[in-house]
Parts: sequence; structure tokens; C-alpha cells
Amino acid sequence: MPITKVQPFLDENEQAEEKTLRGRLLAHRVELLIGACLLLVLCLAVGIGVGVGLSCTGKFRCGSSSRCISSSAQCDGAVDCEHGEDELLCVRLSGKSSVLQVLSGGVWRTVCSEDWTPTLGLSACRQLGYPRYVESNYLPLSSIEEDLQNHLVSINPSQLSPQQAIKIHNATGISKTHCSSVTSLKCLDCGYRPSYSPRIVGGNLSAEGQFPWQVSLHFQREHLCGGSIVAPRWVLTAAHCVYGFAYPTLWAVVVGMMEQPVNGAQYLSVEKIFYHSRYRPKGLDYDIALMKLVKPLLFNGVVEPICLPNFGEEFEDGKMCWISGWGATEDGGEASISLHSASVPLLSNKACSQPGVYQGFISPWMICAGYLEGGIDSCQGDSGGPLACEDSSVWKLVGVTSWGQGCAERNKPGVYTRISQALTWIHEQMEVNRGWDYIDGADCNRWGDAENFSAGISTHFCDTCLLTSC
Repeated sequence: MPITKVQPFLDENEQAEEKTLRGRLLAHRVELLIGACLLLVLCLAVGIGVGVGLSCTGKFRCGSSSRCISSSAQCDGAVDCEHGEDELLCVRLSGKSSVLQVLSGGVWRTVCSEDWTPTLGLSACRQLGYPRYVESNYLPLSSIEEDLQNHLVSINPSQLSPQQAIKIHNATGISKTHCSSVTSLKCLDCGYRPSYSPRIVGGNLSAEGQFPWQVSLHFQREHLCGGSIVAPRWVLTAAHCVYGFAYPTLWAVVVGMMEQPVNGAQYLSVEKIFYHSRYRPKGLDYDIALMKLVKPLLFNGVVEPICLPNFGEEFEDGKMCWISGWGATEDGGEASISLHSASVPLLSNKACSQPGVYQGFISPWMICAGYLEGGIDSCQGDSGGPLACEDSSVWKLVGVTSWGQGCAERNKPGVYTRISQALTWIHEQMEVNRGWDYIDGADCNRWGDAENFSAGISTHFCDTCLLTSC
């Protein structure tokens, strides 16, 4: 029976109820099918009766209402939706090389390197929800994916006033048919293991610094789930870990540790918890959540962020990746004291959906990893933890531990939330709830004034709003 891989803190009756999840899911699928049929009939009736469709086909729907606006009005610098959601998610990084794109006129356009400046780079990173900017690189147009070469634009920095600097799509974009090079953007030093030199069920103990992005999420001072650091104030985990318990004061994030319990370890406070609005406890889809920390993390080699994949970036079937966590070492067992890890291959959704495996349960929001013969897998208590893959010496978060049937059983590999499907949701939360980094004066001088002056960036972009010197 498919169950989430959370370390249970339910009573016996609730645990027994969870064991009937498969039956409820099957019933839920029938309900969805019936509901879909009724909705289709309703749509046809309304469409025929009054000649009005019920969708925003070809348009942008404002999330706060049923209002539809032209797709060309999205990211045009003018707020058309009540809560401004039409001016969000106007910037993205695409392909293996993190090529910068902006949404303009309803089309994603690749940004040429002409007229590009560090100021624009910091603005783009801020729109993506990151507090800082690392660097921009210029790539030959012919070196990037073909689908990124078709629509090109050059950003005019003179069109940006200081008040608009956080929204680079507000600048006048000059459409181009060709440019010599395009912009690749880096907002965060991530995916590295500077303190590590060269498993869950069937796995081995992990070495210090091997997975510096791994965190332990403590619910009322006890390990419940895992998570991954993706930015100084953001930890990514599974929605089923926090659903119904999304109260920040009940949670703490513990970083840089290898063994439980964490006597003397620092507990990091959580400011806010977000989970996908379409997640439901009776289902398995949209199993993604973010925790925003009260204060930003200081990265030191043992604590480091993992990179998010870019839009359109795929990871081939069979690629060997790593899972890690403090979950049980056998189905139904107690959480592990030590951090375990294991190497598992990615499986195609086709292979994972075949009869005898998870037929009818695997959606585009899921990715499977593991061995069909069993033996190595994530388990209860590993929920929310990372499925991490190395790509050109950089580690990227490909999945979040979600669910499975038992642990390490034959034809029952682990199922993970596919991060490439969740990117839009992740960046929307990070952009809307970015706020400011609360750092002290020394950090302000180090990361704000000094760094920005050296890059030729106005102190308008200092990383804290608490100090008048910024």
C-alpha cells in the first residue's frame, strides 16, 4: 500500500487508518473520474447554452479571482490582477547552462549579453527570490539548447529607475533575431561539498560534509522529516510532513549534524511554512513544501545549499543519484541515530507505472528512483529529504522523498516529488515572500556595501533594510 515516508507520530488508530490509504486512493480516483465527467458535461452545456467557455484558454488567470487577462499583459510592468500575480514569475533560468530568460509579450525570451550589467544581474536574482548575485557569464548562442535560441531580447538598463530595479522585465526590451552571446546567471554558490573528501535501507553511514544541504526537521524537539537547504533562508521538504501542523513555533531546523539526538546543537527557528495549495492528505500529488527560516544560514562547508534544477532541465533514466536521511533502516522500524545514504538509479515514469509496480499512481509531478529488485530505498523518517544528482561536479535537487509501498520491497521503488515540475511554485513562494535578510552591520558591510561597490552596484541593493548606512 502506498504510504508517505514520514516518521509517524500518529496514535494507533490513525496509523491503522493510514494503512487503508490504497483503498481510499482507488476510491478517490473513481470520485475524480465521476467528477471530471460531470464537469465536462457542465462545460459543454454552458458552452452550448450561452456561448461562454469556463476556462482562460490562451489567457492568464488571476489566481485571486476568476478574472482572465491577455497573456501579453503578463509581465508588462502594469498590475492587472488584484494581488499583482501577473507581475510575478517574469524571470527564469533555463537549460543546463542557467540561461536567463524574461517573459515578454506572452513569450519567454532569451536575454542577450549586450548591455548586461551586474545591476541587472542582482535585480534578476532578487526576482528569483535570492538575496544576492554571484556572477554572470556570456555564452555563445550556438552553445545553448536550440529551443532557447529562437526568441532573443536585449535589456536596456537605462530604462530602470532605482525604484524599479528589482523588476528587470520593466525595462524596455529590444527584440533581436540574433546576438553574439547570451547571459548565464548565477545567484547562489550551491551544489558544492567543500568539506567532504572522497545508506538508508541497504545503505551506508554518511561522512561529514557529504550532504551539507541535508537538514533534520524537528517537530516538538523530535526528528520527523528531512529537508534540503536551497537558499540562505529556505528549506525544501514534503507537504505531507507539515500538512495540518504548519505552525512555525512547533518546528525547528537542525543543520550540519550527523547523529540524533542533537545534544547542544543549534535549533533554527522557522518563520513561515508554505505547502502547495493543491496538496491533499488523501492524495499523493503536489507533495512539496517550503520552510522560511527566521534568520539566514551561514554557509561554512558543513552547511551548504543544493542547487535547484533549471527550467527544461531533465535527468536521464538510469542516472545514479543519492538519497539520505535519518529514517528507519527497515520498514516500520525506529528512526536511525546516524545519517545514512545510498546511491539509487532514476527510473522512467513508464517503468514505474507498469503493472505490478505502481500502475495508475505515478503522475508527472513524481519521479521514481531505486531498484526494481528491491534492497535499497528510503523509508519512514526520510520524508522530505533530498534525491540529489551530480551534474558536471555540481549537485542538484531532483526530487523530494515522498512515498512508496513499504521500504526496499521488490517492484516498489521510492517515489519522489519531481522538482522540475515544482519550480514555478518554488520560485513564486521565494519571490513573493523574499523580504529582506536580517543580518548585522558587519555582514552588511561585507555582503552589502563592499561587495556591491566592487561590482559597481548602487547601495540601494544592500542586503538589509535595518541600517541607514545601507
